[in-house]
Amino acid sequence: MSKKISIEPAKRVKNLPPYLFALIDQMKEKALAKGVDLIDMSIGDPDIPTPKHIVEAMRKTVKNPANHQYPSYAGMLSFRQAVAEWYKKRFNVTLNPKTEVLSLIGSKEGIGHMPLAFINPGDYVLYTSPGYPVYPVAALFAGGRGYEMPLLEKNNYLPDLDAIPPGVLKKAKLMFINYPNNPTAACADKSFFRKVISFAADNNIMICHDAAYTEMYFEDEKPLSFLQVPGAKNVGIEFHSLSKTYNMTGWRVAFAVGNKDAIAGLGKIKTNIDSGIFQAIQEAGIEALKTDDKILKKLRDTYKKRRDILYKGLTRLGLKANRPEATFYLWVECPSGYSSTEFTTLILNKAGVLTTPGNGFGAPGEGYVRFALTVSAERTQEAVQRIGQIL
Repeated sequence: MSKKISIEPAKRVKNLPPYLFALIDQMKEKALAKGVDLIDMSIGDPDIPTPKHIVEAMRKTVKNPANHQYPSYAGMLSFRQAVAEWYKKRFNVTLNPKTEVLSLIGSKEGIGHMPLAFINPGDYVLYTSPGYPVYPVAALFAGGRGYEMPLLEKNNYLPDLDAIPPGVLKKAKLMFINYPNNPTAACADKSFFRKVISFAADNNIMICHDAAYTEMYFEDEKPLSFLQVPGAKNVGIEFHSLSKTYNMTGWRVAFAVGNKDAIAGLGKIKTNIDSGIFQAIQEAGIEALKTDDKILKKLRDTYKKRRDILYKGLTRLGLKANRPEATFYLWVECPSGYSSTEFTTLILNKAGVLTTPGNGFGAPGEGYVRFALTVSAERTQEAVQRIGQIL
């Protein structure tokens, strides 16, 4: 019998913190194993099915043998043209589909690969925190160092760019920002984006704007694209996804748009690592991007109803939260005396309601929990009632 080898993970894997949502899954499994009637408001995964016309487009195109072969690395030109047309219609931003649009296997994939294209060992990646855990992990994988830009309520959950130390700034190459923001639900205006663009140009830093939630808004004023602001395309790119807008999280289809050199660099990494998106999904994606806004408004209205139930209910119970104008999240301050983890555990064990502890999004998230509006209005109301019984 041969000798068993010692399998030693790479240092980059050893140094990885546990992935937040994998831990949430474990908490969920334990609760379900105990027979808990769980109301899961932890992960931002829409509970509403993908619109029927998109599913029907997929059903038709998956039968086409031409779609059963390797797809284009950069994405079908027809898909990239559809993206460019959607950006023009939605944001009045002009994009060259050949050089300024790149298809992604979900925006998480593109965000995760971005530092591999532009970060050398020792370079800094600036990122907003609390935020998507992939930002600092992607920096680590590329041999870079992450620098946390705290999002604080007193600053309207916008980063204080002037607070970044000169030593960090000198070695910074990328900056990840995300508005409308996950997890705080904050929105950014043109003045903030103008400041970011000026800051990036002065310090030679590439901006990567994660714009996954721009279409999940509840008021008349639509969230902005970073690329709407003059000069944005000179300093960065934007990541967008069909996941949240069209309830297509499992389909894994997204895109990056903007600066052609940044797009080319990311594309080079992808060419060597993956083989593109299944063409049938891209065909369905084209259909998604043509969706009538009446359908999308119906989806937004569903989330708005849930938002109002949860916001009014929790604030009535004495919990402090900002009323979100976009995203399907509520960022809620923990009651006095409770940490993020303690409050998450309390309402899970005593009320059967699963949320996400704010500290899992970064140290500045301590003292908060995030609720996702991904259960029905009836279950949302029940969650409020259950929490009320234990507070």
